[in-house]
Amino acid sequence: MAEDNQRVDYLAGFCCPVGGLAAGKPRVLCHESEIYLSNGSEFVYIYNQEGKLLNAVYRFPDQVWHLELLALRRELYVLCARNGIYCLSLDPQSRLVDQTDGEDKESDFPSNVFPVDSDSCVFPDATLCAFTVLNDIIITLAQGPSKWRMRLFEQPQGSDGDPRPGSQFSEVEFSTCILPSGSNGKPLASRFLPVLCCASPPGTNVLHTPWCSSGGFVLEETLFGLLFGADATLLESPMILCGFPDGQLCCVPLKALLSPEVALGGPETPVKILHHLEEPVVFIGALRTDPRILEDMDEKPLNEDTSCDCMVAVGHYGKMMAIKSSREEGGNLVPELREYYIRGPILCAACGVGSRMYYSTHSDLSVVDLACNSNPSDPEKIDNAQGVLPPVLSPASLSICSVVTLSVSSRAPKGEAELLALSAKGRLMTCSLDLSSEDSRPVRMNTGNVGQKIKELLSGIGNVSERVSFLKKAVDQRNRALTCLNEAMNVSCALLSNREGPKPINCTTTTAWSRFQLRDVLTATCLLENSSDYSLDQGWTFCIQVFTSSCALEVDSVGSAITYTIPVDQLTPGSKREVTLPLGSNENGKLDLPVTISCALFYSLKEILGSALTSSDSLDAPFFDDCPPDILPDRDGIFLPLGEYTVDMLQCLRFPTLAVAEVQVPGLPSPTSDPVKTFLEASRGQVEPEHMKNIEPMGPDFLRAKYLPPSVASVKVSSELLKNALKEYCSEVPLCCATLQWLLAENSIADIVKTQVLTEVQGVAPDGNDIHLLVREARNGWL
Repeated sequence: MAEDNQRVDYLAGFCCPVGGLAAGKPRVLCHESEIYLSNGSEFVYIYNQEGKLLNAVYRFPDQVWHLELLALRRELYVLCARNGIYCLSLDPQSRLVDQTDGEDKESDFPSNVFPVDSDSCVFPDATLCAFTVLNDIIITLAQGPSKWRMRLFEQPQGSDGDPRPGSQFSEVEFSTCILPSGSNGKPLASRFLPVLCCASPPGTNVLHTPWCSSGGFVLEETLFGLLFGADATLLESPMILCGFPDGQLCCVPLKALLSPEVALGGPETPVKILHHLEEPVVFIGALRTDPRILEDMDEKPLNEDTSCDCMVAVGHYGKMMAIKSSREEGGNLVPELREYYIRGPILCAACGVGSRMYYSTHSDLSVVDLACNSNPSDPEKIDNAQGVLPPVLSPASLSICSVVTLSVSSRAPKGEAELLALSAKGRLMTCSLDLSSEDSRPVRMNTGNVGQKIKELLSGIGNVSERVSFLKKAVDQRNRALTCLNEAMNVSCALLSNREGPKPINCTTTTAWSRFQLRDVLTATCLLENSSDYSLDQGWTFCIQVFTSSCALEVDSVGSAITYTIPVDQLTPGSKREVTLPLGSNENGKLDLPVTISCALFYSLKEILGSALTSSDSLDAPFFDDCPPDILPDRDGIFLPLGEYTVDMLQCLRFPTLAVAEVQVPGLPSPTSDPVKTFLEASRGQVEPEHMKNIEPMGPDFLRAKYLPPSVASVKVSSELLKNALKEYCSEVPLCCATLQWLLAENSIADIVKTQVLTEVQGVAPDGNDIHLLVREARNGWL
């Protein structure tokens, strides 16, 4: 749009929070020279456009969500969040009385700021989200625990600026998607408020009365009948239109709600769903697109009885629905519905006089024309254009960004349009447009801009293709996540159902000594075997925890244990996975026995579900003011224990010479000694001075070995008791040999002990000291 054909005037600036005003809550109305404005805060401003003065400021207990002006009665209805609907008298004498009363008591507000008390609340209800005025009826919409509730009230009556609350006479509920409840049981507040307005057939003298500023409109008789049915047309009943945050566009006939059956809560609820935008509805309006009407360009004022032949509804993310009546080839009247996609998110919208609709985004204020492109000089094309919506919309920019609320003023001269807008920075402005200029109209398709339009269409196709690809990827990720969850549930059921018998997925643990960096290290080998019919794929982790004897004495033993996590990339049925890990020493270099090894499988929901949910988060904008910072905690998952294995002293004993000879060599050197250190000590001993040879070492180990006798422990057990307990061992060998075999059954030399039929062995303990095991039978029947 050419800048020469538009003029922007900045009227005033109003306070706004850090980051700017949010869309959906601010409102701006204009009647004659006065502007009524709310910026989403607790204040309502009355601004005189001619004098450019702020006449009054009203302060409410909470945020202001909606305004309705009854100009003839000089009353302003205000919806205050979590409080209800207030009725203010706009009589200057009433404001003077309020100001005089405020001078008698202390006040923290300036002289032109009037606090609004609870006496002005005519409809107290904390759940109210929207309302509209229709003659002597107040229509409210409240959010319930599971449904939206519409109620009809009589308009408050009173005198001397003290209106009395009106009585309720009807109620109806809407079954739409409601946000989940919070911790206090009440539904969470949505970012989007429902849209409530009225549509009327011609000649009802309801919505176009000069004293009502409601966002209603009059539809031509054919479109009204096609949309709402023959009953509503014959009854000449206004229709209440509701656009909900879930995308539903519903309608209710007013006269049906006034019937005694519905008013008393009868079973028949006359609610009809017109359309579903699948995104929050932010605007409902009507336009005149008939070329014959546009050809006159008399531009009747907004409050005159002028029927509209096209109804529009706009969603927050850019989806737009337009519907009008058209004729089939056979001549029958049918509704023509088209869906358009304009660049969003849409902050606000307004319908001007004629076929133009204005809408705002964060980056621009644009206008689209829904009249079909036809030549007024060709009557045949005009006749063919009736009932036809343009296949593609061509928005024209007005070069104004971040407008959060918008209205069309009725004070514009003939041939012009005046928009009243409030920006996110709190700046009130007017934008005057010259409608008679060709340059001021939205761009039409011609040979000069066909190439540019083709480029825009190709770019749009590319964007749609990219979005389809992204959606397909998100759906594939969700399907994979569901498949993995199904397999995880199957594995869990298989393990938990076999508590007594052998598990389909088991883990066996064995210990052995190995040489590592010139040191003997005790290692544990955990063998994970999958004997089930299911595969362990991505998301499964093999967890091994090692608890030493010192961990059992500590309060936080889990935190003191050593945990090993091994990802199980793929373990098909019949496969095995072996993991070997060291059983490390403590700070003193000694191994604390016994050692408990706990094995388990862990399935991470964070890894599987987190990626699936994150991939789709960008597709759906949040419907809550506050969202949780994380989708799933890191530790959430499925934990399946496989078993525990305890390593004691008998399993850690080593017998280096047992395989070579049965005779035990006394004074076996410590296996933990370093050969390099031994060589250096031996070399140092060969060159020691003569006077140093007779000096004995004085270390604690030397003193203990020289002066203290070896530690001896004996256990006496009844031989008969052992014979009964060790029947499988005593079948071929004597009882003493069987007892030794039983003691060393889990040691690595168990097979050697069985073949050599031993009753005593001499080996090395984990700390390097010699140990002697002897089993013999006493004469008195004890072992």
